[in-house]
Amino acid sequence: MERGLVIRGSRNVFTVRLLEEGGGALLECRIKGKVLKGVERYYNPLAPGDYVAVEKDPSGPGTGLILAVEERRNRFTRFNQKGLGANRSAASQLLAANVDLVICVTSPASPPFRPRFLDRALVQTEIAGIPAVIVCNKWDLFDGDIDTDERLEDFARIGYPVLRVAAKTGEGMEGLRLLAAGKLSVLVGQSGAGKSSLINALLPGTGARVGGINEKYDRGNHTTAMSVLFEGPGIRLIDTPGIRRLLPDGVTGGELIHYMREFAPLAGKCSYGLSCSHQSEPGCKVLEAAAAGAIHEDRYESYLRIREELLD
Repeated sequence: MERGLVIRGSRNVFTVRLLEEGGGALLECRIKGKVLKGVERYYNPLAPGDYVAVEKDPSGPGTGLILAVEERRNRFTRFNQKGLGANRSAASQLLAANVDLVICVTSPASPPFRPRFLDRALVQTEIAGIPAVIVCNKWDLFDGDIDTDERLEDFARIGYPVLRVAAKTGEGMEGLRLLAAGKLSVLVGQSGAGKSSLINALLPGTGARVGGINEKYDRGNHTTAMSVLFEGPGIRLIDTPGIRRLLPDGVTGGELIHYMREFAPLAGKCSYGLSCSHQSEPGCKVLEAAAAGAIHEDRYESYLRIREELLD
């Protein structure tokens, strides 16, 4: 039995890089018995970043069997409608495991800047307990839009590092390289925002597939079908499929307030305590903070929309 690192996986076939005695060899592995302990609630059992116990399959060179998965330090997930059962039993989709940093990728144009997607991605990072950075790629296309700059500044105000970069020209990339150095990072963003381009810029020769923009709808075409781990000197990056709609996983509507940074200190301080919906109640501290500008109006609208979609 050997220890390995999951690089990618699809349809229950996983590429695993052997560690220690394995010397970095890659095995195409299936799960032995098709059942792994501890993965019952997930739509997919494994993700890049998972450490597994494997054994080589003597019947096929370069193949193996996965016997067990190690306990995860953390996990980055999304809510997946395809996993919905009668009891919502397998609606968590694993995108990455055991990561040090979530890189939330957006763009000012082509596709358009969508801060409410960032709001949702950041909620998921808070649920997972993983540090996050916002990277606005394609900054060479920025046309001076005041609203884009204002929202990026507000994300910085509430404590998230914000980098303005352009993978195409190299602008700001050294700062991102320094931030990602020595870490396993997962890139999350909408299709077309340039996750694969960032990976190719940080890890030249990687060959991550880069897609174009659908001109009719001004949004990206899907080019990454599954999460994939790319490794290079001092940097490890997990590319994830482009997400057009992200619903946070592992939180109820009533708990949401605890996972939005500027909202969390106000939890339980309203006149109605933790039962406050923060929509119209008198003495609501969240409403007061939004009226005073301590909570950005767009962030408040995001909160209401996300809460409406979540079950209590």
